[in-house]
Amino acid sequence: MEVKVFGKNIEVTDALRQYSEKKVGKIGKFFAQEPPTALVTLSVERGVHVVDITISINGLLLRGEEKSSDMYSSVDGAVEKIERQIHKYKTRINRKLREENKIITPTPNDTVEVTADPKIVRTKRFAIKPMSAEEAVMQMELLGHDFFVFFNPDLEEVNVVYKRKDGNYGLIEPEF
Repeated sequence: MEVKVFGKNIEVTDALRQYSEKKVGKIGKFFAQEPPTALVTLSVERGVHVVDITISINGLLLRGEEKSSDMYSSVDGAVEKIERQIHKYKTRINRKLREENKIITPTPNDTVEVTADPKIVRTKRFAIKPMSAEEAVMQMELLGHDFFVFFNPDLEEVNVVYKRKDGNYGLIEPEF
């Protein structure tokens, strides 16, 4: 398994790099056929140690983020979150990875600050690949997002799935 460790507002020591690579490398056992790529971002925000792990395997994204007072604890927590996702969605993930023409595309992490005069401060572009609404919900849950934009091949249009306050999901189908 390929593990890339980056630091943001922190210098990554050899010990921290080796610890992160060792812990994240253990996730590779779940993917015997094709070893995934993992990006580990270590950062410090106002004295809080934040670890963000993103694993990309055949277009599918798994993401875990943990904040604590200790960087090593944050690494452990983020790895545990990803392992829980893998166990929770193991059947669905395996089915999706076996299907040849079904590759799930990541969504951008958009952050917009509210100001007196709202304006577009960031634009992201990403490839939208065809998937069903169920696949989009699974990808949204894996990423930990509240919504997910996808191309619905049945309707031949772009749709949005979102998480409702009651825990269910909504589907937005545009009308022109």
